[in-house]
This record gives sequence, C-alpha cells and structure tokens, in this order.
Amino acid sequence: MDAALRHVVVEGLPAAGKSEALALLARFYPQAVRVLPELVKSVVEDERIDLFRERDRLTRALAAALPRRRAAVDDIVRRGYLCLEESHLGVHAAYARALGDRGFLERYAELERETPRPDLFVRLDLPIEASVARQAARGTPAYAVDAATLRTFLAELDEWHTARRTPMVVVDADRSAGAMATDLEQALGLTYAAGHAADTPTFDLLFLLGRPASGKSEFIDFMRRQRGQDRARAHHLGALAVADDFPILWRIFEDEDAWERCGRPRRLSRRADGNYAVADDALWGFLIDRLCADVAARPARPGATTIIEFARGGPSGYRDALRLVPPDLLARSAILYLSVSFEESWRRNLARYDAARRGGILTHSVPREEMERTYGTDDWQALTDGQPHGRLAVGAVEVPFATLANEPESTDPRVLGPRYASALEPLFRFWAARG
Repeated sequence: MDAALRHVVVEGLPAAGKSEALALLARFYPQAVRVLPELVKSVVEDERIDLFRERDRLTRALAAALPRRRAAVDDIVRRGYLCLEESHLGVHAAYARALGDRGFLERYAELERETPRPDLFVRLDLPIEASVARQAARGTPAYAVDAATLRTFLAELDEWHTARRTPMVVVDADRSAGAMATDLEQALGLTYAAGHAADTPTFDLLFLLGRPASGKSEFIDFMRRQRGQDRARAHHLGALAVADDFPILWRIFEDEDAWERCGRPRRLSRRADGNYAVADDALWGFLIDRLCADVAARPARPGATTIIEFARGGPSGYRDALRLVPPDLLARSAILYLSVSFEESWRRNLARYDAARRGGILTHSVPREEMERTYGTDDWQALTDGQPHGRLAVGAVEVPFATLANEPESTDPRVLGPRYASALEPLFRFWAARG
C-alpha cells in the first residue's frame, strides 16, 4: 500500500464499476483497506428520497450526513487503513449543475468545507455510450442518467477538478474487469502477497533520492509492475508502500492560496512561472519531519518495503535532511540515489509536464527558477566521496547507500531491470550485513 495515501476517492460515470471494484479490493486486501459507499446513494436509500425529484430534501439530508462521513474517514485513517471512498460531493455538484439544481449549488461552498479532502482521486474512465448501455443492462431506472446529461456532467466535473488542481489517476474501465482491477491496484500501491515472497529477505526502508525527474517515479512504477516473488528475488523489495513529501508540500501551497483569497500574505511559498516556489527554506526540514512521522506511524508489515522518496539540493541539502531522520528509522534503512545531471533533470521535468498536459492529467512541474536555486547543485557526491556504494555516517548510524547513474533515460524493462539490479544488489549486501 502507498504509505502517502490515506484517503482515496474513486469516481466515474454510472455503471463504470466503482462499487464492484471497491468490493473486490475490500475482499482481497482486508488488512490494508476499508471501503465507504457512495454518500449520496446511501442517503437516498436510507431516507427513501427520490434522487431527481426531491433535490432540496436531498441537500438537507446530505448536510446532516457529512459530519458522520468525515468521522468515518478519520476513524479509518487513524486505525492505519487506506480509506477508499466511492464518489464524492464534487460529483454531486457537477450533477447539480447539469440538472439545474440551484438549491444545492447555493449551499455547496458551505458543504465543501465540511467534506473530507482525499489525497488522490481515481477516475474509472468509461465512454458515455458504454455507461448508458451498462445502466440499461443493470436495470435500475431510479438511478439512470441519459447521455445528454452525462456529457454536461463530465464537462462540469472536469472543470471542478481543474479549479482545485486535484491529484488524479485515470484508469480505463472500458475493458476486462481483470485489466481494470490490476491498474487500480497499481494506482493504490496494493500488492497481493502470493506464494512465498515474504520468505525472501527484502529491504525494510529504502530512501529513494535524486533531483526532480531523475527517475524516482519510474523506478517505483517499474517495481510495482513486477510480481511480488520476482521483485523480491531480483531487487530485494517486498510489498511496496511509498511515502513522498511532495503531497505535503502541495497541500501547503494550496493552503497558502486559501490565505491569499482571505486577504492574507503568503509566508512559506510564492508563485513562480504559473506554479509555486518555496520562499522559506525552513520548510524543507518541516517536510522531513512530517514525512518521518507518517512512516513511523504506519503499522509494520512483515515482508514489506517502504520507499521514502524526496529530492533536495544545495550545499548541504541531503546532509541536513538525513540528520532530521530519527535514528530508529535510519537503523532500518538503505539509501538509493538516482544520479542525473541538472540539464537532464530539467529536460525530463519539462517533458513530464508537457506530456501530462497533452494527456489531460493534472500534474506538477518545478519552475526553472526553483530548479536552478534549489536543485542546481546538491551535496550527494561530497557526502559519499563519489563512491558508487558503501556506508554513510549519519550521526551515530551508518546507513548503506548506492548511487545509480540513471542516464540515458529508458522505459524498456529489459534495460531498467538490470540497471536497477546493478545498484540494488550491492546495496542489499551492505544492508543485510549491517550491525
């Protein structure tokens, strides 16, 4: 399970398979996830409300139900599970616009403030025609929505996400159930521990470091696509959980947007090139503190590997960051640094952003000014004396490390598998032999 994810909402057109997919995940991952049903549908059924004719009554019932839903989400997260929620109030707002429900829209800003804010949205993408056909096949006319309304709804929902810059993963739902479920598992970082993968020794904690766009996300994606036993044998990585400080940083950026709208100045960030830049360097230490607290709070899972991902720059960026990691976490850790030049990092940063914009998936890009100021240089080579692997003294703890030259860029598994193994194999030997 991706440790950075605590609350994920799954959305999509009617009959896209949301309920069925979530029920499947609840059945196969009972130790990792808990599922909450669609709030609107639950309220409609519990209160026996006509979904299309009693809109004002539905709005009042939703307002009454929201505190209970927030409490349910908080309880699941507090107990260490990934909360998977079907649909969200933004979907209902998009339908309200499509249906001309002014009563709900007048109250929506108030209701949105009471709505739990997920870490990620997952959209099950289905053509409108397929949704209409599936609705007819399942025989629930009380919930049926026609094609014209769905077209308007989708446009409104896309606008809702764009306005809020929501993190989103899109999963193709117009194919076999197995293929869709596989992609959904990967999006959520869920790995089914089949066979005897847990019997193969694996890293406990792996710090994955490197400049922005150095290949950290590609490394994680590659590993998630491997079968558990194969990944454990070839790369010494167990069932994967990922902790990343970027979602914490992005939430701070958004919070400062809110302060700006309230007439207050930004304190920690500033706008730059249509994006954001860090204005107070103390924020970098804050992020490490929050990241480590998140990892420490997660229940231990035998045979699992937690990847802790972040980028730092400047003359003492990694030294300062690692010094803030609690010794008990360092004692369980190894470090893999993905090495690319600054210009290669910038090129990939631009390519990643442009490709995502063409695909319509919301993402982030580090502005050039921030790249040069924060990541133009880093201290990794100085920390490790330029050695490809060894042990790095961090306070009283010696942490095994390896440096992987991650150029030229490749997406070919036949290239990436041996490349990653060339660094992970010696790294694991150092880690397994630690005192």
